[in-house]
Amino acid sequence: MKAVILAAGEGQRLRPFTASKPKVMIKVGNRPILQYVVDALRNAGIHDIVMVVGYRKDRVMSYFGDGKKFGVKIEYAFQEQQLGTAHALKQAERFVEGEFLLVPGDNIIDVRTINCALNEKNSIVYKVIEGVSKYGVLRLRDDGTVSEIVEKPSETVSYLANTGVYHLDSSIFDYILNERDLTAVVNSMIGNGVAFRAVETRGVWLDVVYPWDIPAVNEYALNFRGRKVSGKVESGVTIVGDVIVENGCVLRSGSYIKGPVMIGENCEIGPNAVIGPGVSIGNNTKIEPFSVIENSVIGDNVRVGSGSRIEGSVIDSGTRIMPGFTAVKDAVSVEVDGAVIRIETGTFIGERCRMGAKATAMPGTVVGNDVEVAPLKVLSGKLPDKSRVL
Repeated sequence: MKAVILAAGEGQRLRPFTASKPKVMIKVGNRPILQYVVDALRNAGIHDIVMVVGYRKDRVMSYFGDGKKFGVKIEYAFQEQQLGTAHALKQAERFVEGEFLLVPGDNIIDVRTINCALNEKNSIVYKVIEGVSKYGVLRLRDDGTVSEIVEKPSETVSYLANTGVYHLDSSIFDYILNERDLTAVVNSMIGNGVAFRAVETRGVWLDVVYPWDIPAVNEYALNFRGRKVSGKVESGVTIVGDVIVENGCVLRSGSYIKGPVMIGENCEIGPNAVIGPGVSIGNNTKIEPFSVIENSVIGDNVRVGSGSRIEGSVIDSGTRIMPGFTAVKDAVSVEVDGAVIRIETGTFIGERCRMGAKATAMPGTVVGNDVEVAPLKVLSGKLPDKSRVL
């Protein structure tokens, strides 16, 4: 059986992190979200994959190639304009015949979620969650079939969130026609007497919708066991718990690494730095002395100056942070789709930024790409790309 992965979307609500890459290529646990999907399919025995790509498709194709290094075979279908999920699926029509799985590329899932769909033909996989208002929700009949998918309900319909994982067959293409939204297509099929079985997954299904979702999902991605420490470890380094340190790294004396932590290749940590728990650090990144990083995602080619403290935050690739920078996690009110909610979060900084010495970013601050901040400044709210805070 083949699987079709929808990986063409941008993910505008995740800006600035999707300005130069699609949502599916945001890294957690030092791997793109899309790689977790590919791994789940392979682990379920599905090795033939069609990826529908569009926005920044070069980033997906250059990373995954033909799929060989991931143990699968990947073909690509192109959605030149992002005109909805049904339109995206339509682009894969010539690649599939008969039954296939349809899987979103921008959610982290595991093999158990894939197996739910494999085991039940013409099915829709759901996850029971409390906050369903930002998802499609399944309404069921007494026999367990789906009577309707309600998108982003304003009132409680059920707690059955549509994961976007479907077991379908090629007859769905007869219903797509000019429809752009997959939910509308499925509802039309149900209205025409096609039965869809609802299947609950007790496996993993994690969605990244807003920047503050990234550290939480990163914590799941760090759910590994064991220790692998490569490179050079100086005397006086303390490593506690599950930690992966890749080749070419140097852990300087006095540093304290508390897992779960993943550190990419050719990084330099410390001396006397504190890393973890819940931290992933990309390749070629330097964390200078006496810095503390907890529950955060740090990208490739980042430099964090000495004496900095970063907590519950995301720092994207190529950003340089001067000494004494502070971005700690705390409760803050943020606006989401016209509503104000209270969350506990840190700071989110895009690519190639420059943070001045002893600058402070308040909780919930979102800094765009290529932003420059002078020393001693206090940041809050949203800073557009290429801003200058002088």
